[in-house]
Amino acid sequence: MPRTFAMIKPDAVQAGNVGNIVAHIQTAGFRIVGMKLVQISLQQAQRFYQVHAQRPFYGELVEFMSSGPSVVLALESENAVQKWRDTIGATDPAEAAEGTIRKLYAESKGRNAVHGSDSDENAAIEIAFFFAGTELVG
Repeated sequence: MPRTFAMIKPDAVQAGNVGNIVAHIQTAGFRIVGMKLVQISLQQAQRFYQVHAQRPFYGELVEFMSSGPSVVLALESENAVQKWRDTIGATDPAEAAEGTIRKLYAESKGRNAVHGSDSDENAAIEIAFFFAGTELVG
């Protein structure tokens, strides 16, 4: 079964929206095969978001992502990556479709509640970044 990586970011954790977002994930038909609360260090955030290192928002992004706890998840579903991206909505909550996680829970484009892998390849890399194989259920 295809997998994708999801993260409930510090803004949504701090706002108390973890339960609502997990319920949304399950209602959307995903099977959670891994989930844990983590505190990402600045160095981990820099490595995780290395692909954006040359972008103007990189410094702000890694500071934000290391500012508080996040919940990381490995999800299974048919067409998992695209289905998750459809479930979370556009990066900017003002542009996100009604009923999407970002429309419901994001504060802004920079504090947008959740992260989602953008490809099957990156999903595998991102899952492996946060989970040992023994931490995922089959």
